[in-house]
Amino acid sequence: MAADGFSGPRSMPPVLTIAAMNAETSTGAPPRRLLVIEDEPDIAALLRMHLAELPAEVTCCADGREGLRLALDDGPWQLLVLDLRLPGLGGLDICRTLRERGDRMPILMLTARGSELDRVLGLELGADDYLTKPFSVLELQARIRALWRRLDERGRAVALDAAPQQLQRGPLRISRRERRAWLRDAELALAPREFDLLWHFMAAPGRAFSREELLREVWGYGHDGYDHTVNTHINRLRNKLGAGFIHTVWGVGYRFEGAE
Repeated sequence: MAADGFSGPRSMPPVLTIAAMNAETSTGAPPRRLLVIEDEPDIAALLRMHLAELPAEVTCCADGREGLRLALDDGPWQLLVLDLRLPGLGGLDICRTLRERGDRMPILMLTARGSELDRVLGLELGADDYLTKPFSVLELQARIRALWRRLDERGRAVALDAAPQQLQRGPLRISRRERRAWLRDAELALAPREFDLLWHFMAAPGRAFSREELLREVWGYGHDGYDHTVNTHINRLRNKLGAGFIHTVWGVGYRFEGAE
């Protein structure tokens, strides 16, 4: 392996699950389930140890047929790390079977150096990414996080397509597709974040949101602003809407009501 210097045990059970190092991710969601099908004990042990840090609940399997059974029957999985050279059933056959059955979980292939044809075939069969052995653990973790970001973005896009694209609350009307809002048929001049904040409020009238919730759900988890960021945008939105829409809930945050 790369300069990680890790030497794992020389044998392992046919299937082994390692719980995530943290019970929950920083977002409060449970750790993602990750399946590794890899028959080299040293590499499997390295993967178990480092992928749990993502955090993830990691299940390892050393046999291709058993790995395919786990992939099909024990899901849902949020990612498959798949070696192409496996006993029982090869990685390319596993990838082909999963895609033919409509399974869209991300697949990251592990290939031997110089096996360009295998990499090309794997990608054509529906694998999402690949790494060549020996590989860096940090690069592996980064590629998995990138695949998960794409998975999250696809999920958000599907949810967005299925969600209502227009809301009406009293004299307020808002269109997410057009990113425009109207008050008594007069269009409001909203900055992008003000629009996002108003949509968030109008989608849940009567619910009280804390400033921390608004920062997380409207600005995003990576935003490192403070409470005054929310306060400033709320004040600007109130000035444009007028009284009667966004109410302060003392000790909690803010609540939207569709004023008549």
